[in-house]
Amino acid sequence: MKLISGGICAAKGFKASGIHCGIRKNRTKKDLALIVSDVPASAAAVYTTNLVKGAPLLLNMRNLSDGKAQAVICNSGNANTCNANGIQIAKEMCSLVSNATGISASDVVVASTGVIGQPLDITPIANGMAELTAGLSYDGSNDAATAIMTTDTVSKEVAVEFEVSGKVCRIGGIAKGSGMIHPNMATMLVFITTDCAIAPHMLQKALSGDIKNTFNMVSVDGDTSTNDMVTVLANGMAGNEVITEENKDYTVFMKALNTITVNLCRMIAGDGEGATKLLECVVSGANDEETAKICAKSVICSSLLKAAMFGADANWGRVLCAIGYSGAAVDVSKIDVSFKSCKGEIPVCKNGAGVPFSEEKAKEILLEKEICIIISVGSGEFSATAWGCDLTYDYVKINGDYRT
Repeated sequence: MKLISGGICAAKGFKASGIHCGIRKNRTKKDLALIVSDVPASAAAVYTTNLVKGAPLLLNMRNLSDGKAQAVICNSGNANTCNANGIQIAKEMCSLVSNATGISASDVVVASTGVIGQPLDITPIANGMAELTAGLSYDGSNDAATAIMTTDTVSKEVAVEFEVSGKVCRIGGIAKGSGMIHPNMATMLVFITTDCAIAPHMLQKALSGDIKNTFNMVSVDGDTSTNDMVTVLANGMAGNEVITEENKDYTVFMKALNTITVNLCRMIAGDGEGATKLLECVVSGANDEETAKICAKSVICSSLLKAAMFGADANWGRVLCAIGYSGAAVDVSKIDVSFKSCKGEIPVCKNGAGVPFSEEKAKEILLEKEICIIISVGSGEFSATAWGCDLTYDYVKINGDYRT
C-alpha cells in the first residue's frame, strides 16, 4: 500500500476534465467537471441525511439502483436544490453526457454544489459539453478537482496503489468540502475511482461501512448539507479476480479505501471555511465504540473549543464541557486530556482535574497548523477519531454574504 499521484485518474481506464462553462460569474474558476470510465463500472454511493435533498441525489438513487455507472458530471456554483424543475435539469445533464459520450444516461452520476434555491440554467452546461468532453484526459484529475470547488481554497485529491490476488490495483479520489460540513453522511462531494474488480453489493458494503469512521466523523460548522454524497466507481480493469465476498482481498480493498477516505477527511477538515488549523480529536479508553465516537464528535463540534484553538488557548475545560453534554456514559473523574502538535505534547488534565503546565509551551504547541486533542476516558478498549478545524473571524465573513 503506497501513496501515488494521479487522483481519480490513477486507476486504469479513468479520464477526467474540468472547465469554466459560465455557471459561475468568475471566469477564472472552473465550474463543470466530468469523469468517465472506459468501461462500465460497479458503483456505490451514500447520501446526505438531510430531509431536503438536491435534485441530483434523488436522480442518482434511481440511476444507481442497478449498481452500475460509467460517468460522473458535476457542476459548482449552483446546488440545483429546491427548484421546481430540478429533476428535469439533472436528467438533462445526464442526457448531455450521453449524447456526447455514447454512455447511457442512466449510467451517469450527476452532482451539483453551490447556492440553494436558485434556478440552474442548462444552457451554459450544454454549450460547454463539447469543450468538456474534448478535454477528457488520463491526467485530468486536478482539472476535475478544481471544477467542483466552491469556497474551498485548495483542491483535494489522493491516490494509492495496492495488490489484490497478485494484481496491482489503484484507487483515487477527489473531494470538495469547506463549509456546511457536519457528521451524518455525507456532508461533502467525494468521487472515488478504482480499477479493482469488486461486485456492486460488496462495493456498497465497503463504502457504507467505511464512512461510519471517516466522513461521519468530520465537522466544520455543524450544518448538514442538502446535496452531498460519496460515490465510488470500480471498473475492474486491474484484472483481479472479482471480489464477491468478505475475504482477504476484501480486507485489502477496505484498507485501500480507508486510506483514501481518511486522507480526504483531513483535507476537508483542514480547509474548513476560514480555518487556520486542522484539529484531530483522538478518544481512547472507552467501554464501547459508540461512546468514543460521541465524545470525539462532541469535542470537535464545540464552537467554544474551536475558538480556543484559533486563539492558541489551552482552555482544556472546554474539552470536558463538550464531553459532559455529549450524552456519553463516561466517568468524568477518569478523563485525561493533552494537546499535541509537531512542537510536542503537553498534558493539561488528569483524572478530570487540571494539572500544572506551562502556558508558554502550550501556546507554542497550539500555534501550529495541525493540532491533536488526545483524550482518555477510562480503561476500556475502544477508541475513535474525529476531524475538524478552528473557528475564525473569516468563517463569518465568508458566510455573511455567500449568496450575494
